[in-house]
Amino acid sequence: MAADTHIGVDVGGTGIRVRAVLAGAPAAARARGPVPRTAGKIDSAALAARIADLLSTLDSPVRASRVAVGLTGMPGLLESPAELAAYLHRRVTTGTVIVASDALTTHLGALRGGAGVVVAAGTGVIVLGTDHEGTWHRADGWGHLLGDDGSGAWIGAEGLRAALRHHDGREGGSRELYARLADRFGDAEAALHAVYGGASPAHELGAFAPDVAAAAHEGDAVARDIWRRAGAHLAEAAYAAGRGLPPEFSWGGRLFDAGPLLLDPFRTELTRRAPDARLAAPHGQAADGALLLAQRGLPKAPPAYASEFPP
Repeated sequence: MAADTHIGVDVGGTGIRVRAVLAGAPAAARARGPVPRTAGKIDSAALAARIADLLSTLDSPVRASRVAVGLTGMPGLLESPAELAAYLHRRVTTGTVIVASDALTTHLGALRGGAGVVVAAGTGVIVLGTDHEGTWHRADGWGHLLGDDGSGAWIGAEGLRAALRHHDGREGGSRELYARLADRFGDAEAALHAVYGGASPAHELGAFAPDVAAAAHEGDAVARDIWRRAGAHLAEAAYAAGRGLPPEFSWGGRLFDAGPLLLDPFRTELTRRAPDARLAAPHGQAADGALLLAQRGLPKAPPAYASEFPP
């Protein structure tokens, strides 16, 4: 087992990404597809099999000092990190498996292990402020029914609300957003069926966020205001998570692919709340953070964020 062989795995809502250092050489791999689930929870056996199959494309056989897995939905969707680690130990030769929340791996990737605050925003949103020692602050991450303000699901929901207001003839509606609803779903009733009847309403809502972005880019005032409010919500959560920490802020997650549409209002509101805030683009993504976690080992993380499992 090579001492300089470490593997980081990012398990997101749409696929698995790997960053590794194998016998001193960098390697990467990616597989698309949703996280396997059973009865709404992550299927640990199936996920471990997918990770092992992906690692087999890097080197055969893979022998790692440490494998770190960061995944979405932890701890809520993963009932037993120990079970996932046990399945991985059966399939991958490694000294240690770390199972971590993607909030931690996103933070590690964005700030290269430094102290500060990172907003992880995709379909949902969770903000982590930490120095990786004694200070751990979380803001939001409460799901699309109770929170995730400013997330992709929130933006999609606000866009659909505005579309349906136009459909009804109520104030605050958007003709452009209703046209995009019709293009995506067919009509209002079909949109309701897709959202309320879908296996994952949050993902159905989040899928409409790109349509809200397109409408905003074309000048729709309602759509632009939705993105402005999203940026303000994310800044509010970032400010809340930053108490007692250096004013270093960054981000991660696909929602920020919207660029200035989201970043500009986020920066404006964050600066209003924290004039000394230093906002910088992420150094890396969650997979890079998972690799750093594998290389460094587990920090002084609360159990909700990460656990380490020997063979």
